[in-house]
Amino acid sequence: MKELTLPARQTNIPAIIEFVNRELERMGCALKTKAQIDIAIDELYSNIAKYGFDDDGGEVTVAMETQREPRIVSITFTDGGRPFNPLERSDPDTTLSARDRKIGGLGIYMVKKSMDDVRYEYREGKNILTIRKVL
Repeated sequence: MKELTLPARQTNIPAIIEFVNRELERMGCALKTKAQIDIAIDELYSNIAKYGFDDDGGEVTVAMETQREPRIVSITFTDGGRPFNPLERSDPDTTLSARDRKIGGLGIYMVKKSMDDVRYEYREGKNILTIRKVL
């Protein structure tokens, strides 16, 4: 397992994507799958940075674990911010026009649809959100 801990700032998203992409490229990950993972990272980390902490901020640890047969990548975001399970939100009604839809929730919906598994738990004062994708 490889880990990277950074301050919960949106400006750190490129560093996290680069950290994950190095391993994905080593594994020969398809471009479409890599793009889906990158979008999920951007969405999840952005939400943690924007809403998880007060002004004084905090840190987020991103852990990446890979499996060779079958080829699977798991990425876990762990932070000590406000407890929040994004999976409890109702999925947006995508049959409505963007104008008629409630604001929020579309990003996590996209993550849930593009990843093979998304899990959340709150343990020992930490939010732990894991995404998993079969490569």
